Amino acid sequence: MAQGSFGVPSYLGCCVILSFSQCFSVCPTPVCVTSENESCCSCEGGYAWPSTGCSDLISCPSTSLAPNQPCGYTRERPFLGPYCEPQNKDSCGMGEPTVMNMSVRLDTAFHDDLRNHSSQLYKKYKADLDKAFNAGYGCLPGFVSATTTGFRPGSVDVNYRVEAGSASFHQLEHSSRLVAQYLDEPYNIVPTSFTAEIMNRTNFTVSPAHIFEGDAIQLMCEVNATAENTTWYHGSQIILNSSRHSMKTDNNTATSQAVLTIINVTQEDSGTYTCIFTSRYLSMNLIYRGTEEIQVSPLRIISHSNNDKVSCNSPEIQANSPVLFCCIDGQLPLLTGDWKVNGAINITGVPSFSSNCTEYKLNVMDSLCLAEQSGTVTTYTCELQTGHGARSSWDIQITYFREAQVRISSSVNTSVSVGYGFSLKCESDVSNYDSIRWEIHSGDRIQAVECAACITTNKSTATSVLEVSTATQDWNGTYVCTFSQDSLNNSASVTINVIPLPLKQHIWIDPVEAPIVCGTPQDINCCISANTMEDYGVKIVVQEKEFPAAKKEQGNFLCYSYNYTETECRGKELEAYCKFVNSIGQEVNSERIQLNLIPDKDIISCSENKTFGREGDVLIKSCSVLNTTFLRGSKIYKCCSKSWKMEKNDCVSEQINNLLLMAESLVNSPSAKIGLPNFLQNLKNQIVLLQDDNSSANLAAIVTILYNISSIPVEAEKSTIIDYFTTVDVIVADSKKELWVDLNRERTPTSSLLLNAVERFSENLLPVNYSIPHVSTETLELQGMVVTEHNHADYNKDFRRLGNLTASVLIDKIETLPPNSTIVSVAYSALGHILPVNVGMYVNSLVISTVLSCERNQNFHINMTFQKENLSLKAPQCVFWDFNLNNSRGSWDNQSCTLTEEEDNVICSCNHLTPFSILMSPDKPAKNSVEDYITHIGLAISILSLVVCIVIESLVWKTVTNNTTSYMRHVCILNTATSLLIADVWFIVTASISEHSMQRRRDICVAATFFIHLFYLCGFFWMLSLGLILFYRLVFILHNTSKTCQKAVVFCLGYGCPFVFAVTTIAVTLPWDTYTRKDACWLNWEDSKAVLAFVIPALVIVAMNLFITAVVIIKILRPNIGDRTNKQEKKTLFQICKSLIILTPLLGLTWGFGLTTIIKNSHQAFHILFALLNALQGLFILVFGTLWDNKIKEALLKRNSLSRWSSQQTKSTSLILVTPMFSMSYPFSRTLNNLFGKTGKYTVSSSEPSSASTENTSKSDSLLN
Repeated sequence: MAQGSFGVPSYLGCCVILSFSQCFSVCPTPVCVTSENESCCSCEGGYAWPSTGCSDLISCPSTSLAPNQPCGYTRERPFLGPYCEPQNKDSCGMGEPTVMNMSVRLDTAFHDDLRNHSSQLYKKYKADLDKAFNAGYGCLPGFVSATTTGFRPGSVDVNYRVEAGSASFHQLEHSSRLVAQYLDEPYNIVPTSFTAEIMNRTNFTVSPAHIFEGDAIQLMCEVNATAENTTWYHGSQIILNSSRHSMKTDNNTATSQAVLTIINVTQEDSGTYTCIFTSRYLSMNLIYRGTEEIQVSPLRIISHSNNDKVSCNSPEIQANSPVLFCCIDGQLPLLTGDWKVNGAINITGVPSFSSNCTEYKLNVMDSLCLAEQSGTVTTYTCELQTGHGARSSWDIQITYFREAQVRISSSVNTSVSVGYGFSLKCESDVSNYDSIRWEIHSGDRIQAVECAACITTNKSTATSVLEVSTATQDWNGTYVCTFSQDSLNNSASVTINVIPLPLKQHIWIDPVEAPIVCGTPQDINCCISANTMEDYGVKIVVQEKEFPAAKKEQGNFLCYSYNYTETECRGKELEAYCKFVNSIGQEVNSERIQLNLIPDKDIISCSENKTFGREGDVLIKSCSVLNTTFLRGSKIYKCCSKSWKMEKNDCVSEQINNLLLMAESLVNSPSAKIGLPNFLQNLKNQIVLLQDDNSSANLAAIVTILYNISSIPVEAEKSTIIDYFTTVDVIVADSKKELWVDLNRERTPTSSLLLNAVERFSENLLPVNYSIPHVSTETLELQGMVVTEHNHADYNKDFRRLGNLTASVLIDKIETLPPNSTIVSVAYSALGHILPVNVGMYVNSLVISTVLSCERNQNFHINMTFQKENLSLKAPQCVFWDFNLNNSRGSWDNQSCTLTEEEDNVICSCNHLTPFSILMSPDKPAKNSVEDYITHIGLAISILSLVVCIVIESLVWKTVTNNTTSYMRHVCILNTATSLLIADVWFIVTASISEHSMQRRRDICVAATFFIHLFYLCGFFWMLSLGLILFYRLVFILHNTSKTCQKAVVFCLGYGCPFVFAVTTIAVTLPWDTYTRKDACWLNWEDSKAVLAFVIPALVIVAMNLFITAVVIIKILRPNIGDRTNKQEKKTLFQICKSLIILTPLLGLTWGFGLTTIIKNSHQAFHILFALLNALQGLFILVFGTLWDNKIKEALLKRNSLSRWSSQQTKSTSLILVTPMFSMSYPFSRTLNNLFGKTGKYTVSSSEPSSASTENTSKSDSLLN
């Protein structure tokens, strides 16, 4: 039922053209309420608007919020359709509802309670708003609900959700305006703030579909609407333009398009990307949102060729070249690949490509792989690209090796004899190798050569030299030299046949030394082991004459003998030996046999066992022969009381002898390094069992064993070091001290050899796991370290395990040493007490030796701190043991060390490495003592006095040498002064050489010692000449010898004899380095007793001159004929005193006081007196030999041009007062001239003596003036 224009419902529709009944059955009409221009129509229950006009349905204005009121939609009049239809699935609003997120702003203040869903304010707001939203949007087609979802600050922003069918912007905008009508005014809704978010209207595309790191990607959003603004988000972060991001927007009337480009993407660019378009429809804001998830993956190469090694000159490799490949885990349409080559060996290849892989076939050629480049790595880089910028690469490393051409050469053809040396040189054309290995193949046995000392390798020239100094049967076989580079081995071989020949030490001789009677046969025997297939040619050689030897087998030995008879009966020593020659013509000689010829049979005293000898002759025989060997050493016999009696047995025991043989075999073995630990353990066990043995021969043999095996490099295992050190502990025990005294008298002191052995053993220790263990035994302590590349710590080791004594070693700047260098220090508590020292000196601390495995640099310094053992000893010296001193006997030296004394410790700073310690003495006088001052001041005065003396003598020479006696006297005085002057000058030179620089200035020291020795002896012999001339004139008064003859005698005596003494001394002692002392430039006493070459002549001359002086005094005291008056006795006493004063310095009698200084603990007064008298000898010679001479004074006065009267007065006075004391008018003179003559009183008849008397008087006078 329809109304009219006054609100009466009316039915409109198809009834205009159909019958009434058809109108209701076919064209159901809506119920409309009409107004002037439009109607508000709604469909009855069970009917709905058709979908074709759904978007045009605009709800009619309503003032009521009553529920269930049908929605009316505005229709223009005349209403021509569409009309309501029976409701079906295609009707308007019957499809799936759409959720629209919307928001609106309330112009009210925001309260925090709106954040709390349980607050009353929140609930009230939500209820009121939900009611208004449902009323406003309730007439949208397919409306389901409108719900508030939350509030945001910014005034109050209300988020709500509308669920309805598809609605047009016009419908939404109209419904939104209705909301404001249904909401109370206090909410102050802003009508223009309604915003609708339009979902599923944005077309979002991403290119490329598969994104990899490094790609450039493009994100594009399109919407069928005109957008005012576009915004991009990555997650919640707004994207802005940057170096990697660029945005572009294109808006036209129908569509809007936004493009985001990102270059060089990474995995951090993965995530959700959102594009938002914003626009307005009437009063409503519209938001178009598009979202896409982006996943950026790494471009992974999942399979590839492995790193490989290629022998580039291998024919097989060249025929089948390797193929390299790499692949990713998926197929990409635009995937491409490339290969790059980087390396010293530039071997390229041919690339190929498939959907997800690329291959590279190498073109290996011999010419591209040089020998010096063998072992170098070439890197092949496989690079895959996606076509969008992403790329991935993989490095495949190919190590190219060149098979080495190895050559081996020998110093011998194919054969060498036992005991002889040979060398093998192995060369390779590839220098970049890893290691070189030597092996000996003999039958089924393969033996590695493990002797680092016999293999010398030069890596730069790719050569290795195996040098065998003493071949044994262990060296027989085929030698294989192998150069290894990684897993590539290249070898060469050569066969060496070792032909048997006895070693010199394995030849037993008898005798070793024996007397031989001229014309009497003497058996000479040599024996070797019978364990040989070689038939030797054996000769007995005597004085280089060869004699055939008779061969005889004795048990396990082959003995060769010859009965030699000497026919030339002249006293001499003969030398004999046995010569063995093998099948290849190589020979070995036995030790020398010394035969001492006895020319006369009548003096034979001993004749046992056909061994003849005189009383006191020495016979030396070899030790006993055992089952398969013989004992080392010898037995010494002496002919005494007509029988040979054993004086000394130097034979080693059987146990030690076996150890000595084993050591010699081990040292000469190819596997010395491997066998040394077991040998050391066996040696220690045997020596400990024999520790109570007191044989010096056994002790010396043990030291020889330790020295021999110390040359073998061995790993620094703690047990190995302890075995070696324990053996040393046993032989340096206190119970062995007397044995060491005897052994140190040998040409090379055994203690020096032992020290050298321990030092060499420590130097040859090889680190284990880059470390040297800390090891200590009873008398030895060892510490060390390995220098690593990044080790900047100093070498600082403290030794505190050897009793109460401590020491420390500090070496700084060890970073300058090569990497993997080793530093090893050993402290000795007992060895210092058995090493020889100078008399009065004592080793007063531990001995420390430090060795380096490399050459030390120029700025090397080592600081050692020693604790004093005996605090009562004084004057410490920093010393080191120099193995080369004393003609390689070894001695303590103090070169290049500085000393700092700190209470109980002494610090030694040195710039070299050898065994160090400190020497101290109980009573060494201090430097700068009273004697030193007296000596130096006195020498200065003497030198000046001697110069003045020589000048005066030269000035008055012609005046005072007018007769033979006076001439000879002044010749003696002048030469004495000259000799002493030269000697004193050289003495001053030696005083400038300090103890610390003594060794460095050894040549100057030797020269100074020689000249001091020579010219002091010259001075003594000229004093002797002066005394002999005096004695000659006293005894042989009437005998007259020519001046020429006397000059020849005194010059031979004054210079010839000293020259013989000096030259003989230096010739005998200098080759043995025992000419000078170690601490002063003077003749040696401790080692060679060279100082006796000065002391004995000097004391003999002093004794002779003392005798001459005594003769003079006796003759002065001899009475004249008749009784003496008191006046004469006083005059005689005066003459005696005057003679003593003159003769004592002139004849060198002051040197006799030197006897008092050599007495032990003599009083210092004697030392001072001796220094004073002899230092001032030059002054005494000037005063008593020159200035006291009346003739010299007279001659000097004449040279000063005095007046004639003065000269006459002087001459007249001289006749009375200054007449020479030996003139004929003086009693003493008369006594001398009548020596050994008649006694009695002589009367002088005239004041002018006869000519003969004058001559004799003048001679005597000239001697003592």
